[in-house]
Amino acid sequence: METQSICGLCLERLKYQIKNAKKRAMDSGSNSGCGRIMLECYNTADPDEIVDILEIYHAKDRTLQGVKETLSELAYSASVLTREPLQFDFSEEGHLGLFLLLDATVAN
Repeated sequence: METQSICGLCLERLKYQIKNAKKRAMDSGSNSGCGRIMLECYNTADPDEIVDILEIYHAKDRTLQGVKETLSELAYSASVLTREPLQFDFSEEGHLGLFLLLDATVAN
């Protein structure tokens, strides 16, 4: 079976992670105050490493701001395809991560 991916994100893996994250949030009762759950952490804030990890070679502007704009577009596309609100952001440690937004909806 062939899995679909968008850039470096495997959609089947994302759906599985989303399902597990929602279940953990419901089981722990933390759904109301958390706001978001990190699905993946990439352990870097370096724009060149982010481009390589997520295979966003089409990003013309390889500065951190340019990569953030490309990641925003990627998160939107992944959100539409998974029907779940997703966002790339930086963790408290300063590492890039992909987050599931619990109190948001997907804009079409």
